[in-house]
Amino acid sequence: MKLYTGPVSMFGAKVLIAAAEKGIRLDVEMVPYQPRTFTYVGHPEVDRINPKRQVPVLIDQGLEIFDSTVICEYFEDLFPEPPLWPAEPRSRAAARLAELRADEIWFPKLRQLGQFVRDPTSTEAVEARALAMDAYREMDAALGDRTWMAGVFSYADIAAYTAFLTAAFFGLRPEGLPRLSAWRDRMEARPSARAARDGILSYLAEQNIRLPEPA
Repeated sequence: MKLYTGPVSMFGAKVLIAAAEKGIRLDVEMVPYQPRTFTYVGHPEVDRINPKRQVPVLIDQGLEIFDSTVICEYFEDLFPEPPLWPAEPRSRAAARLAELRADEIWFPKLRQLGQFVRDPTSTEAVEARALAMDAYREMDAALGDRTWMAGVFSYADIAAYTAFLTAAFFGLRPEGLPRLSAWRDRMEARPSARAARDGILSYLAEQNIRLPEPA
């Protein structure tokens, strides 16, 4: 399998974590990025396969897939062990909803901290920090007293963690949210999540990029 992703792609990190958890070997190609703006430059295969011109894109023996959730579902069908969805139907539906919430609700809020790259003191940056803290509180409430987002470790945790990283790289801490902090620590105790995090940090260091911290 060949995966096209980007060095700071959170959805690509989601696929990499899932593959590591399942022991899937991938031929990974990092597509060009503008390191200072974290924007995708373009790649002929990615642009051909995905009409949205976004990573990640997976190619497996002629099958071409885009969208991180679709790729992860493909992994689950091909390699059902270890399972990354709960077995019971209601629990599985809840986990899928949690994964969708991470991708479509929490991630867009947390990524607004990109405003700090442009001007950390701007009104937009202050509003972005407030929006990101709202997302943290929503994550904490969704987790509740469970160890994992859906009760058992699943794609819901992987998606939530990559959303979390989006804000964590800008120095936003889950202060006052001990359950979310403990969940983050459990995630980062997993080699798969730690490798994805460290890969992004290494890239930023290589590019001499120091992200501004929210005030």
